[in-house]
Amino acid sequence: MNQFINVNEFSVVSLSLGCFIVIFGLFSHFIKQRLYLSESFICLCVGIILGPYALKVIDPYKWGNIEFITREFTRFVIAIQVMVAGVALPKAYLWKELKSLVILLVSTMIWTWITSALFIWLLIPKLSFLEALMIASCVTPTDPVLANSVFRGSFAEKHVPIHVRDIISAESGANDGLGYPFLFLAIYLLQMSSGSAIGKWFYYIIGYQILLSIVIGFLIGYVARKLLRFAKERKLIDKEIFMTFSIALALFIMGAVSLIGSDDILACFIAGNSFNWDDWFRIETTESYFQDIIDLLLNLVIFIYLGIVIPWSSFSEEALGLSYWRLIVVTILILLFRRLPIVMVFLKTIPTLKSRREGIFTGWFGPIGAATVFYAQVAKESLLETDAVHAHARELVVPVTYFLVISSITIYGLSVPLVNTFFIFYAEHNDLLEPYLSF
Repeated sequence: MNQFINVNEFSVVSLSLGCFIVIFGLFSHFIKQRLYLSESFICLCVGIILGPYALKVIDPYKWGNIEFITREFTRFVIAIQVMVAGVALPKAYLWKELKSLVILLVSTMIWTWITSALFIWLLIPKLSFLEALMIASCVTPTDPVLANSVFRGSFAEKHVPIHVRDIISAESGANDGLGYPFLFLAIYLLQMSSGSAIGKWFYYIIGYQILLSIVIGFLIGYVARKLLRFAKERKLIDKEIFMTFSIALALFIMGAVSLIGSDDILACFIAGNSFNWDDWFRIETTESYFQDIIDLLLNLVIFIYLGIVIPWSSFSEEALGLSYWRLIVVTILILLFRRLPIVMVFLKTIPTLKSRREGIFTGWFGPIGAATVFYAQVAKESLLETDAVHAHARELVVPVTYFLVISSITIYGLSVPLVNTFFIFYAEHNDLLEPYLSF
């Protein structure tokens, strides 16, 4: 009988994912629209349960180079997500909201980078401030994958204005690709003299990776939009390929731009905006849910995967100087102060945000997710194993960032039902609470 049973890792993964998606799908409306629980939080919990530290159904460390798999899988998911985010934005959104985006991107990313590094440096032993800056750069970008997961649903549509959702989506899509300057400035300063580091950072990171990827993304998006419209008007393209065009475009850009060593994630986001600059594609695909389906499936799979590969044992490893209380304190400080103070300082200069409540929400809602895991793997790879001076920082980058990711998914995943409970309480005790909540 055993000769007919072929148990392998792929079959186990396929069975586990399929079983979960089927069961989750049957109750998805109740879970998301009644309980207001995001799929990101649920999938993370399922991944933890299935992983090597609980039921041991799936052991990703048997697959080979888990660091390479994690980096490429997260890169793939992020590239698709930022393309979808770019296509979903309104007409010429980057141009119309340029001032708001520049203020949010520049001020919040610099503030997040420095304050996160400060907390990590103060609480994690045996780290220099430059090494802390390197780790902090991984948590500087907000995550479009987690943002889309939380924003989808009746609660967000009812309580979060569309212009707030759009600006957060645009910011998270853009800053995912803008994480390289922060990461590699710290890495270059660790590896070479300040003069050489700044010089290489300017010509290679700012010039070759950021500016070049923006140009490439804009041109590819523009040409693709013209070609697609030409094919559509002359009935050269069928409906199925038309609906999948933006996803295929993201795959093309991801492969082409990464081959030349430029920033494929930023290129995908810029291309998505350029591709839908006149809003034609978004209007044409309004009744199609293909992109939403792909988006949902990627969300489900990536968060299950992150739950499976969490390095639990390293969170309390004495050799690294880590303990749960240190990581918890770092997480609380980073989540509280990484965005909210700076957004409130610049609130009156951000045209998109109309009120103090919108500023508080935008400042608070800065999820840490798949992008952080991606940058952590890039950072670890960039600090070579032969670099004994920074070996300690190299070993710390993954556990510290993973703990922040777990905390972020949990807190933001549970924030919606908690806020909904508050709204219900507020509606029942309006007269009592109104004097304290009037902004």
